[in-house]
Amino acid sequence: MSGGTSPVWQRRRSAAVRVWREFTRDRGGLVSLGVLGAVVLLAVLAPVLTDPAGLDVTRADGLPLRPPTWEYPLGTDVDGRSVLLLTLWGTRVSLLVGFAATVLSVLIGTVVGIAAAHLGGWVAAALLRFTDFFLALPSLVLAIALSSVLPRGSATIVLAIAVTSWPATARLVRAQALTVEGRPYIERAKALGGGHLHLVGRHVLPAVLPLVLANTTLVVGNSIIAESTLAFLGLGDPNAVSWGSMLQTALSSGAVSAGAWWYLLPPGLAIVVIVLSFTLVGRALETVLNPRLKGDRD
Repeated sequence: MSGGTSPVWQRRRSAAVRVWREFTRDRGGLVSLGVLGAVVLLAVLAPVLTDPAGLDVTRADGLPLRPPTWEYPLGTDVDGRSVLLLTLWGTRVSLLVGFAATVLSVLIGTVVGIAAAHLGGWVAAALLRFTDFFLALPSLVLAIALSSVLPRGSATIVLAIAVTSWPATARLVRAQALTVEGRPYIERAKALGGGHLHLVGRHVLPAVLPLVLANTTLVVGNSIIAESTLAFLGLGDPNAVSWGSMLQTALSSGAVSAGAWWYLLPPGLAIVVIVLSFTLVGRALETVLNPRLKGDRD
């Protein structure tokens, strides 16, 4: 019997279909998912839809800080570049850094959480103290410190965000993994001689993955906020355009005092919309994967 037609895969497909049907009942989550899909699509197609040469300040043909016109729907920045073009290309950097930092953060948190729950003993105690150490540190201050001492660039921002945001995931995964470890089928698997890799790979990890997925959508929003904050403080990649760097440039160039609202509003609204969309999708997934939350929110 092939892997795709085995009873296990059939049950997994049925569960996926059931989760999707439950998810579509949450209008906020469904609309937010559509918004995220459209934003990601625009970010991917930015090189096709626009000319990246317009990002070069030496080739800008607009007047500085001009309000919206037919030629520049969102006005121009201090260098005469299209704010719409900057916002669109800033989406690529903000989403890329947010997704990359989230993947690294969730990976670290999941490994630490499962290891602490499964191994127990002195290993769990050491991992928990290590986690508490990072939880006690101000995440933004630590991220700023890392971004300041390491070479400036997107990779540094990803590392700084991931290193400061994984402890919450580790705590969450450990709590869920502990409930799985106490179930009877885990004891039976141990009695039959199942090793650590078998128990974690076949039983513990599949049981915690739905929670990890729901938590990931929330972490992405926090990562985008962290990236925008670091870029706004001047610690981002100086050669890349992101929403945070746009706000930083607008502030330092006097756009606020000049009343150039069209320079500040697009990146600010983009951050709010994306973070809100990820939050609503995450809450919808939490409701589907943990039905007890549905009664609490109704």
